Amino acid sequence: MFNVNAHSLRSNQLTMEEDIEQNQKSNVNGLTKTTKTGATKKLIIKNFKDRPKLTDSYTEDTWMKLRDAVSAIQNSTSIRYNLEELYQAVENLCSYKVSPMLYKQLRQVCEDHVQAQIHQFREESLDSLSFLKRMNRCWQDHCRQTIMIRSIFLFLDRTYVLQNSLLPSIWDTGLELFRTHIVSDSAVQSRTVEGILELIERERNGETIDRSLLRSLLGMLSDLQVYKESFEHRFLMDTNHLYATEGQTLMQERDVPKYLHHVARRLEEENDRVISYLDQSTQKPLIATVEKQLLEEHMNNILQKGLRTLLDENRVFELTLLYELFSKVKGGLTALLQHWREYIKNFGGEIVSSPEKDKDMVQELLDFKEKMDNVTLGCFQKNETFINAMKEAFENFINKRPNKPAELIAKYVDSKLRAGNKEATEEELERILDKIMIMFRFIHGKDVFEAFYKKDLAKRLLVGKSASVDAEKSMLSKLKHECGAAFTSKLEGMFKDMELSKDVMIQFKQYMQNQSEPSNIELTVNILTMGHWPSYTPMDVHLPAEMVKLQEVFKMFYLGKHTGRKLQWQPTLGHAVLKTEFKEGKKELQVSLFQTLVLLMFNESDECTVEEIRTATGIEDAELKRTLQSLACGKARVLNKTPRGKDVDDADRFNFNSDFRHKLFRIKINQIQMKETVEEQVSTTERVFQDRQYQIDAAVVRIMKMRKTLSHNLLVSELYNQLKFPVKPSDLKKRIESLIDRDYMERDKENQNQYHYVA
Repeated sequence: MFNVNAHSLRSNQLTMEEDIEQNQKSNVNGLTKTTKTGATKKLIIKNFKDRPKLTDSYTEDTWMKLRDAVSAIQNSTSIRYNLEELYQAVENLCSYKVSPMLYKQLRQVCEDHVQAQIHQFREESLDSLSFLKRMNRCWQDHCRQTIMIRSIFLFLDRTYVLQNSLLPSIWDTGLELFRTHIVSDSAVQSRTVEGILELIERERNGETIDRSLLRSLLGMLSDLQVYKESFEHRFLMDTNHLYATEGQTLMQERDVPKYLHHVARRLEEENDRVISYLDQSTQKPLIATVEKQLLEEHMNNILQKGLRTLLDENRVFELTLLYELFSKVKGGLTALLQHWREYIKNFGGEIVSSPEKDKDMVQELLDFKEKMDNVTLGCFQKNETFINAMKEAFENFINKRPNKPAELIAKYVDSKLRAGNKEATEEELERILDKIMIMFRFIHGKDVFEAFYKKDLAKRLLVGKSASVDAEKSMLSKLKHECGAAFTSKLEGMFKDMELSKDVMIQFKQYMQNQSEPSNIELTVNILTMGHWPSYTPMDVHLPAEMVKLQEVFKMFYLGKHTGRKLQWQPTLGHAVLKTEFKEGKKELQVSLFQTLVLLMFNESDECTVEEIRTATGIEDAELKRTLQSLACGKARVLNKTPRGKDVDDADRFNFNSDFRHKLFRIKINQIQMKETVEEQVSTTERVFQDRQYQIDAAVVRIMKMRKTLSHNLLVSELYNQLKFPVKPSDLKKRIESLIDRDYMERDKENQNQYHYVA
């Protein structure tokens, strides 16, 4: 290796000579230059033959100069020499292989100075804050001094120290000396850490402290690599103790919303401490400690004490905060999920299991479902696990009370689809139907819903009380999509019957125009397929002769087109428009068939008793009293009752009210609605139960026909897979016994739990 510096270049001049003509080599003072015509010139540099020597006093004089400079830096006085001159002196010493001695002497000077600093920390009279400030000042001075010293001895640091991996750099040497002689002193370290912890405690208690002082001191501990062992362990222990005590106290003193806000504030404060002055490595264990003591230790208490209140009062912000906090701790969301599921079951169970709430049950369930949906979407971050748990909970509690929710949901749909429902536009009605379908999905006994829905749909179609055909068909489409075509086949048949009836009536009107004796009565008939519609109790009433004649004409017309069919008239579903004359003028009354029969009697008689009307019309007693009540006691009183009153008795007398006045020309007189009796509800439920028995029988025969031989347990398992409604094992056993009695299947003679299909 050939070293060239300014000093050597000044004392040794390099010369070159060229001899182009003779093409010979010339040696000039260590330089060899070979040249040929047209050849590339090549410069070769060789080592000195003789190395210049230093004077005996140069090394010692130079070190004294450097030591004075270091002392000036350490004592914060002015340096007598130029920094560039000092740097060059270090470089010259290193070039003459005195680097080991120079490094050792420098380290000794620095060590002596650091050792002398320890005495200022021995004063017992210093208070904690003053001690920390003195420590910080000493550390800052030491760092500044080390940087300046290193700048002078940079050449030593980058050559000799760098080439010796076992030697620490000048900066690391400074850290090592400060750590060894200052910070590792047990008394100094103890006072420093205690002071830092005291400041942090004061800040946690709400006092304002000097954060820059803490940042500098903790940075010192981190730089000296004693942060974890001297400070962090103690800090985390104190933090654990503080928040353990605080958690126990505040859980007893505060309600859950305030406690959650306190926890969130504490976590924010601790994160801010990490950003402001703590080492980044402390963040994870620090936050984990706070979360453990303020959340994990009190999870069940928080949920038991406050979750119901938060949900009941719809505290969206606190529920969001609860979810965010619990998602941070182990097992937090699992605990929240469990309590959330139980809350839904309990709250929903209270709605469903209380008969006194039946009137508003469905609306309350829809409101509750919407509220829980908003919680999952807005507070629980659309967590799929929570959404699925909510669905399971709804399905659980809604089926705790068999059949009734299904019945009430069907009636709720009826109330929304019935004419006169002014509370919703078509778009709102569609949204309501979508919400109802969500509730419908939770019901196990969907056949109960179908039975009551069909009964109400029949009333809407036959009496013309449907609010919207589009809404009716939309609901039908939703049911078909949810349950399949078999579920809605009869309901679709009802709509088809109504459409076919319109076509038949067009043909009947043309038929009547060709008759020689046209009738004064305009007849409209709905032809209903018996299997599609609910069964109605037949009632024989005494119709006027002209009505009877017109019925016969229609019967002849219809059976002439459709042979093999039988017509059965249902007067309970009939209605009519009567042209009536009052003193005020002519009016039209839109009334039921029973109201029509009663009013027609007053064409022949001025006054009638209840008994006379009953005998003449043949209307059943309870139905007759409701009919008279609607005509004489309602809003449109076309009959006068003697004596006056809201109820009808057998002794009452009625006469036509010729003084009746009304602003409308056509007046609809509503029938007094008889509330659905318990008997009717039981009857509908019994029909559902009977249908279920038929379905069970059909399923058993279908399975046995395919399998031929099957054990009892496997047969029951197959039935549960195929049946769409809830059924008890005892009910299945009864149907199997019934089929055995009717010779559809038989028991195995050797194994009573084995069945064989009988072809």
